[in-house]
Amino acid sequence: MRSIVWQSETDWDTAQAAIRRRRYGVIETSGGELIAIHFRLWPKLIAWPEVWPVGPVYHARGQADRCLLYYNQPWRHPNFLALKYLVSTRGTTYSSGCRALKTLDALARLKQTDALLCDAFNGRLSERLMKRFGWEPHKPQRWHRNYIKRFYGQYPDVHLPTFPMNVDR
Repeated sequence: MRSIVWQSETDWDTAQAAIRRRRYGVIETSGGELIAIHFRLWPKLIAWPEVWPVGPVYHARGQADRCLLYYNQPWRHPNFLALKYLVSTRGTTYSSGCRALKTLDALARLKQTDALLCDAFNGRLSERLMKRFGWEPHKPQRWHRNYIKRFYGQYPDVHLPTFPMNVDR
């Protein structure tokens, strides 16, 4: 029997029902491949760099080339997904970050989400880079750089994520 509390999926076909049902999750990628989607019971609200001033070159500990993308589907706005955090370890490749973002697009398509929202806290996320991935500035505020990626039924052509066959974890 599968635990509902700590559910992780490593097969896209079996993950689809859980993706539609669950509101909070983490997309894990490594080596440009989707490793797993981990579902959470509660939303991601705060991260270490917000609590302790670790500086602009902060990377999470762990194996090299690992990317974790935290997303939330707010109760008050069920047609939107919020990209809360994208955490990387040292040596994380561009392809791992791209795979995480493309998987988020595939999740949005599966959930029939109208838009993705993001508060780009890290200064290394330039407006040019965000535009390259389809994000545009939204609702300017003094201390926040908010971005939105609108779909409204027109989703990008994203190949369905595939999980590597033999992953040693």
